[in-house]
Amino acid sequence: MAEGDEQRIGDHVALSDAGDGVTVLRLDRPPVNALNFQVWDELSTAAIGLAADADTRAVVLWGGERMFAAGADIKAMAAESFQSFAARAGALQEALRAVARLPQIVIAAVTGFALGGGCELALTADFRFAATDARLGQPEILLGIIPGAGGTQRLPRLVGVQRARELVYSGRIVDADEARAIGLVDRVCPAGEVFDAALEQARTYARGPFALRLAKQAIDQGMGLDLDAALRLESSLFTACFATDDREIGMRSFIEHGPGRAEFTGR
Repeated sequence: MAEGDEQRIGDHVALSDAGDGVTVLRLDRPPVNALNFQVWDELSTAAIGLAADADTRAVVLWGGERMFAAGADIKAMAAESFQSFAARAGALQEALRAVARLPQIVIAAVTGFALGGGCELALTADFRFAATDARLGQPEILLGIIPGAGGTQRLPRLVGVQRARELVYSGRIVDADEARAIGLVDRVCPAGEVFDAALEQARTYARGPFALRLAKQAIDQGMGLDLDAALRLESSLFTACFATDDREIGMRSFIEHGPGRAEFTGR
């Protein structure tokens, strides 16, 4: 894609080139970006494509100026039988697993509501920037169900087990300031500025070395290992940095010009 171009993945998900190595992954299911199986499938397709895109070095998740994603399409979900839902439930986690495993640095720009599946989608990002009027939470318990796309697992890993228990058990929705205080979001911005802030930060990461991918891999995969295995993973990925052009560029620049002046190629 050329800068400014948009690629429709389907009816409800689009990719657009923001320039400087950043791609915007946007939900587009008005009015509230309610998530159904079609959206999950399109998210999975988009993530698989992005993972293989060498030109994309950072990603911004975006639901638009008014709404990130208000949650699952409850009317559609209510019509599912046990048998029909059981046959397709795995697609929810597979879609978000594909987003969570993107090798690029991912920033979610959250406006309006990020509830239920919308919050779970935001949890897949490396960072979450929230508008001052954003609201986040896992209210599934109020419907007689539990989070089913990673909320019971990614949330406690992010905010701690006890805070996650309280949020999941109560279904309580938190505002942006509380979300920032408990570590659910990383930055709170004025509503009209959150996307631009996420984009600016994504461009900073996109200018970084290939080693950023390896750092992300080390952290994400290492969290699921015991310490000795995680340290072995770190050592192998640290060694892999020496096979990159960026390692040579960074070290040469440091020797010749001092720290922080290298211009990396992403290779």
